[in-house]
Amino acid sequence: MSAARSARGVPPPLPARRPDSHKGDYGRILIVAGSRDLSGAAALCAMGALRAGAGLVRVALPDAVHPALCARVLAATWLPLPSTHAGTLAHESYRALRRAASEADAVALGPGLGGHVETARLVRELALEIEKPLVLDADGLNAFAGRVDELQRKQPTVLTPHPGEFARLCPRRAVKTPAQRLAAARALARDIRGVVVLKGHGTVVADARSAYVNTTGNPGMATGGSGDVLAGMTAALLVTSEGALLAARRAVYAHGLAGDLARDALGETSLGAEDLLSYLGPAFLRWQNPDR
Repeated sequence: MSAARSARGVPPPLPARRPDSHKGDYGRILIVAGSRDLSGAAALCAMGALRAGAGLVRVALPDAVHPALCARVLAATWLPLPSTHAGTLAHESYRALRRAASEADAVALGPGLGGHVETARLVRELALEIEKPLVLDADGLNAFAGRVDELQRKQPTVLTPHPGEFARLCPRRAVKTPAQRLAAARALARDIRGVVVLKGHGTVVADARSAYVNTTGNPGMATGGSGDVLAGMTAALLVTSEGALLAARRAVYAHGLAGDLARDALGETSLGAEDLLSYLGPAFLRWQNPDR
Protein backbone atom coordinates (compact mmCIF):
# COMPACT_ATOMS: atom_id res chain seq x y z
CA MET A 1 0.00 0.00 0.00
CA SER A 2 1.41 3.38 -0.98
CA ALA A 3 2.00 6.19 1.48
CA ALA A 4 -0.92 8.08 -0.05
CA ARG A 5 -3.21 5.15 0.66
CA SER A 6 -1.92 4.55 4.21
CA ALA A 7 -1.90 7.97 5.81
CA ARG A 8 -1.28 9.29 9.27
CA GLY A 9 -2.14 12.68 10.60
CA VAL A 10 -4.83 14.71 12.30
CA PRO A 11 -8.29 14.75 10.73
CA PRO A 12 -9.96 18.16 10.40
CA PRO A 13 -11.81 19.13 13.59
CA LEU A 14 -15.52 19.76 13.72
CA PRO A 15 -16.55 23.21 12.49
CA ALA A 16 -17.76 25.78 14.98
CA ARG A 17 -21.47 25.67 15.76
CA ARG A 18 -23.71 28.34 14.30
CA PRO A 19 -25.08 30.79 16.88
CA ASP A 20 -28.65 30.09 15.77
CA SER A 21 -28.36 26.29 15.83
CA HIS A 22 -30.56 23.99 17.90
CA LYS A 23 -30.36 20.40 19.13
CA GLY A 24 -32.06 19.05 16.02
CA ASP A 25 -29.10 20.25 13.95
CA TYR A 26 -26.73 17.84 15.69
CA GLY A 27 -28.51 14.56 15.26
CA ARG A 28 -31.01 12.22 16.79
CA ILE A 29 -29.05 9.13 17.77
CA LEU A 30 -30.58 5.77 18.62
CA ILE A 31 -28.47 3.51 20.82
CA VAL A 32 -29.51 -0.17 20.90
CA ALA A 33 -27.46 -1.62 23.71
CA GLY A 34 -27.27 -3.30 27.09
CA SER A 35 -28.39 -6.49 28.81
CA ARG A 36 -28.73 -7.73 32.37
CA ASP A 37 -25.06 -8.69 32.61
CA LEU A 38 -23.70 -5.77 30.55
CA SER A 39 -25.90 -2.84 31.49
CA GLY A 40 -23.08 -0.29 31.71
CA ALA A 41 -22.38 -0.57 27.98
CA ALA A 42 -25.61 1.26 27.17
CA ALA A 43 -24.77 4.13 29.51
CA LEU A 44 -21.20 4.50 28.21
CA CYS A 45 -22.32 4.40 24.58
CA ALA A 46 -25.02 7.00 25.20
CA MET A 47 -22.61 9.30 27.02
CA GLY A 48 -20.07 8.87 24.22
CA ALA A 49 -22.67 10.12 21.75
CA LEU A 50 -23.61 13.06 23.96
CA ARG A 51 -19.99 14.06 24.59
CA ALA A 52 -19.36 13.95 20.84
CA GLY A 53 -22.06 16.55 20.33
CA ALA A 54 -25.24 14.61 19.60
CA GLY A 55 -28.33 16.77 19.90
CA LEU A 56 -30.64 14.01 21.14
CA VAL A 57 -29.88 10.47 22.30
CA ARG A 58 -32.44 7.72 22.77
CA VAL A 59 -31.45 4.40 24.32
CA ALA A 60 -33.35 1.22 23.45
CA LEU A 61 -32.60 -1.53 25.96
CA PRO A 62 -34.15 -4.53 27.69
CA ASP A 63 -36.80 -3.57 30.23
CA ALA A 64 -34.96 -5.80 32.71
CA VAL A 65 -32.17 -3.21 33.05
CA HIS A 66 -34.04 0.03 32.37
CA PRO A 67 -34.58 1.16 36.01
CA ALA A 68 -30.91 0.80 36.90
CA LEU A 69 -29.74 3.06 34.07
CA CYS A 70 -32.21 5.96 34.12
CA ALA A 71 -30.32 7.84 36.81
CA ARG A 72 -26.92 7.32 35.18
CA VAL A 73 -27.51 9.25 31.93
CA LEU A 74 -29.76 12.19 32.67
CA ALA A 75 -29.69 13.72 29.19
CA ALA A 76 -30.90 10.62 27.31
CA THR A 77 -34.41 9.34 26.74
CA TRP A 78 -35.23 5.66 27.10
CA LEU A 79 -37.09 2.97 25.19
CA PRO A 80 -37.43 -0.11 27.43
CA LEU A 81 -38.35 -3.21 25.42
CA PRO A 82 -39.23 -6.85 26.13
CA SER A 83 -36.46 -9.04 27.52
CA THR A 84 -35.55 -12.68 27.06
CA HIS A 85 -35.19 -14.89 30.13
CA ALA A 86 -31.46 -14.04 29.97
CA GLY A 87 -32.11 -10.30 30.27
CA THR A 88 -31.31 -9.50 26.64
CA LEU A 89 -33.51 -7.89 23.98
CA ALA A 90 -36.26 -10.22 22.83
CA HIS A 91 -37.10 -10.62 19.15
CA GLU A 92 -40.56 -9.17 19.76
CA SER A 93 -38.79 -5.80 20.09
CA TYR A 94 -38.22 -5.76 16.32
CA ARG A 95 -41.12 -3.55 15.25
CA ALA A 96 -40.56 -1.01 18.01
CA LEU A 97 -36.89 -0.80 17.10
CA ARG A 98 -37.68 -0.32 13.42
CA ARG A 99 -39.97 2.58 14.32
CA ALA A 100 -37.39 4.12 16.63
CA ALA A 101 -34.69 3.82 13.96
CA SER A 102 -36.92 5.52 11.40
CA GLU A 103 -37.05 8.56 13.71
CA ALA A 104 -33.26 8.68 14.20
CA ASP A 105 -30.48 10.16 12.07
CA ALA A 106 -27.97 7.43 12.98
CA VAL A 107 -27.97 4.20 14.99
CA ALA A 108 -25.39 2.44 17.17
CA LEU A 109 -26.22 -1.25 17.50
CA GLY A 110 -24.52 -3.85 19.65
CA PRO A 111 -22.73 -2.69 22.83
CA GLY A 112 -23.50 -5.06 25.70
CA LEU A 113 -26.41 -6.81 23.96
CA GLY A 114 -25.15 -10.26 24.91
CA GLY A 115 -24.95 -13.40 22.83
CA HIS A 116 -28.43 -14.91 23.26
CA VAL A 117 -29.49 -16.62 20.03
CA GLU A 118 -32.78 -14.70 19.88
CA THR A 119 -31.02 -11.38 20.34
CA ALA A 120 -28.42 -12.23 17.70
CA ARG A 121 -31.20 -12.96 15.20
CA LEU A 122 -32.82 -9.63 16.08
CA VAL A 123 -29.52 -7.83 15.52
CA ARG A 124 -28.97 -9.39 12.09
CA GLU A 125 -32.46 -8.47 10.93
CA LEU A 126 -32.19 -4.92 12.24
CA ALA A 127 -28.77 -4.33 10.72
CA LEU A 128 -30.07 -5.27 7.28
CA GLU A 129 -33.42 -3.47 7.53
CA ILE A 130 -32.50 -0.16 9.23
CA GLU A 131 -32.35 2.52 6.55
CA LYS A 132 -30.10 4.91 8.45
CA PRO A 133 -26.33 5.24 8.94
CA LEU A 134 -25.26 2.46 11.29
CA VAL A 135 -22.40 1.75 13.71
CA LEU A 136 -22.14 -1.98 14.42
CA ASP A 137 -20.11 -2.78 17.52
CA ALA A 138 -19.40 -5.56 20.03
CA ASP A 139 -22.28 -8.07 20.11
CA GLY A 140 -23.63 -6.47 16.95
CA LEU A 141 -20.47 -7.72 15.26
CA ASN A 142 -20.58 -11.09 17.00
CA ALA A 143 -24.05 -11.68 15.57
CA PHE A 144 -22.41 -11.78 12.13
CA ALA A 145 -19.50 -14.04 13.14
CA GLY A 146 -18.64 -16.23 10.16
CA ARG A 147 -21.43 -14.69 8.07
CA VAL A 148 -20.15 -11.20 7.31
CA ASP A 149 -20.95 -11.81 3.65
CA GLU A 150 -24.60 -11.24 4.64
CA LEU A 151 -23.85 -7.71 5.79
CA GLN A 152 -24.80 -5.74 2.68
CA ARG A 153 -26.42 -2.35 3.30
CA LYS A 154 -27.20 0.68 1.16
CA GLN A 155 -26.79 3.24 3.95
CA PRO A 156 -23.38 4.18 5.46
CA THR A 157 -22.03 1.43 7.68
CA VAL A 158 -19.17 1.53 10.19
CA LEU A 159 -17.86 -1.64 11.84
CA THR A 160 -15.72 -1.20 14.98
CA PRO A 161 -14.09 -4.58 15.76
CA HIS A 162 -11.19 -5.24 18.08
CA PRO A 163 -8.86 -8.01 16.82
CA GLY A 164 -10.85 -10.80 18.50
CA GLU A 165 -14.12 -9.65 16.95
CA PHE A 166 -12.40 -9.23 13.60
CA ALA A 167 -11.13 -12.81 13.79
CA ARG A 168 -14.67 -14.05 14.41
CA LEU A 169 -15.97 -12.02 11.48
CA CYS A 170 -13.15 -12.95 9.09
CA PRO A 171 -11.37 -16.04 10.44
CA ARG A 172 -9.13 -16.40 7.38
CA ARG A 173 -7.67 -12.88 7.47
CA ALA A 174 -4.59 -12.35 9.64
CA VAL A 175 -4.32 -9.09 11.61
CA LYS A 176 -1.07 -9.57 13.52
CA THR A 177 1.33 -7.18 11.76
CA PRO A 178 0.68 -3.52 10.83
CA ALA A 179 0.65 -4.40 7.14
CA GLN A 180 -1.83 -7.23 7.72
CA ARG A 181 -4.07 -4.93 9.76
CA LEU A 182 -4.16 -2.35 6.97
CA ALA A 183 -4.85 -4.92 4.27
CA ALA A 184 -7.48 -6.77 6.30
CA ALA A 185 -9.37 -3.62 7.28
CA ARG A 186 -9.49 -2.42 3.68
CA ALA A 187 -10.59 -5.82 2.41
CA LEU A 188 -13.46 -6.01 4.90
CA ALA A 189 -14.46 -2.42 4.12
CA ARG A 190 -14.58 -3.36 0.45
CA ASP A 191 -16.68 -6.44 1.19
CA ILE A 192 -19.32 -4.48 3.13
CA ARG A 193 -19.03 -1.31 1.03
CA GLY A 194 -18.51 0.64 4.22
CA VAL A 195 -15.91 1.71 6.79
CA VAL A 196 -13.95 -0.49 9.18
CA VAL A 197 -12.35 0.69 12.42
CA LEU A 198 -9.89 -2.04 13.42
CA LYS A 199 -9.09 -1.12 17.00
CA GLY A 200 -5.82 -1.65 18.84
CA HIS A 201 -2.35 -0.12 18.86
CA GLY A 202 -2.39 2.12 15.80
CA THR A 203 -6.13 1.82 15.18
CA VAL A 204 -6.83 1.52 11.45
CA VAL A 205 -9.73 3.42 9.88
CA ALA A 206 -10.36 2.23 6.34
CA ASP A 207 -12.75 2.21 3.44
CA ALA A 208 -12.23 0.34 0.19
CA ARG A 209 -9.79 2.95 -1.17
CA SER A 210 -7.97 4.50 1.79
CA ALA A 211 -6.64 3.52 5.19
CA TYR A 212 -5.56 5.79 8.04
CA VAL A 213 -3.50 4.83 11.06
CA ASN A 214 -4.56 6.80 14.12
CA THR A 215 -1.84 8.59 16.09
CA THR A 216 -3.57 9.09 19.45
CA GLY A 217 -4.29 6.67 22.28
CA ASN A 218 -2.30 4.60 24.77
CA PRO A 219 -2.31 1.22 26.58
CA GLY A 220 -4.34 2.66 29.48
CA MET A 221 -7.34 2.58 27.17
CA ALA A 222 -7.21 -1.23 27.04
CA THR A 223 -10.05 -1.48 29.54
CA GLY A 224 -13.68 -2.52 29.52
CA GLY A 225 -16.10 0.07 28.19
CA SER A 226 -13.62 2.03 26.08
CA GLY A 227 -15.11 0.65 22.87
CA ASP A 228 -18.66 1.43 24.02
CA VAL A 229 -17.71 5.10 24.32
CA LEU A 230 -16.18 5.04 20.82
CA ALA A 231 -19.30 3.46 19.29
CA GLY A 232 -21.51 6.24 20.64
CA MET A 233 -19.08 8.91 19.49
CA THR A 234 -18.95 7.45 16.00
CA ALA A 235 -22.74 7.40 15.69
CA ALA A 236 -22.95 11.06 16.73
CA LEU A 237 -20.23 12.13 14.31
CA LEU A 238 -21.89 10.29 11.41
CA VAL A 239 -24.49 13.05 11.52
CA THR A 240 -22.13 16.03 11.72
CA SER A 241 -19.34 14.85 9.40
CA GLU A 242 -19.04 14.75 5.63
CA GLY A 243 -19.10 11.01 5.11
CA ALA A 244 -18.62 7.90 7.21
CA LEU A 245 -14.84 7.71 6.74
CA LEU A 246 -14.30 11.20 8.15
CA ALA A 247 -16.77 10.53 10.97
CA ALA A 248 -14.87 7.41 12.00
CA ARG A 249 -11.49 9.17 11.77
CA ARG A 250 -12.74 12.01 13.92
CA ALA A 251 -14.21 9.67 16.51
CA VAL A 252 -11.08 7.56 16.78
CA TYR A 253 -8.79 10.59 16.98
CA ALA A 254 -10.83 12.39 19.67
CA HIS A 255 -11.30 9.16 21.63
CA GLY A 256 -7.55 8.54 21.65
CA LEU A 257 -6.75 12.15 22.51
CA ALA A 258 -9.12 11.99 25.48
CA GLY A 259 -7.27 8.86 26.55
CA ASP A 260 -3.92 10.62 26.28
CA LEU A 261 -5.14 13.57 28.36
CA ALA A 262 -6.57 11.17 30.95
CA ARG A 263 -3.27 9.26 31.05
CA ASP A 264 -1.32 12.47 31.62
CA ALA A 265 -3.54 13.30 34.58
CA LEU A 266 -4.18 9.84 36.05
CA GLY A 267 -1.58 7.45 34.65
CA GLU A 268 -2.27 4.41 32.50
CA THR A 269 -2.99 1.91 35.26
CA SER A 270 -6.00 3.69 36.73
CA LEU A 271 -7.49 4.97 33.48
CA GLY A 272 -11.09 3.83 32.95
CA ALA A 273 -13.80 4.28 30.36
CA GLU A 274 -15.59 6.90 32.45
CA ASP A 275 -12.36 8.92 32.49
CA LEU A 276 -12.49 9.03 28.69
CA LEU A 277 -15.88 10.71 28.97
CA SER A 278 -14.50 13.25 31.44
CA TYR A 279 -11.64 14.19 29.12
CA LEU A 280 -13.55 14.33 25.84
CA GLY A 281 -14.36 18.01 26.40
CA PRO A 282 -10.70 18.95 26.89
CA ALA A 283 -9.80 16.72 23.92
CA PHE A 284 -12.13 18.55 21.55
CA LEU A 285 -10.79 21.88 22.85
CA ARG A 286 -7.17 20.79 22.33
CA TRP A 287 -7.98 19.48 18.86
CA GLN A 288 -9.74 22.66 17.78
CA ASN A 289 -7.18 24.94 19.44
CA PRO A 290 -3.83 23.09 19.36
CA ASP A 291 -1.85 26.12 20.60
CA ARG A 292 -3.80 26.43 23.85
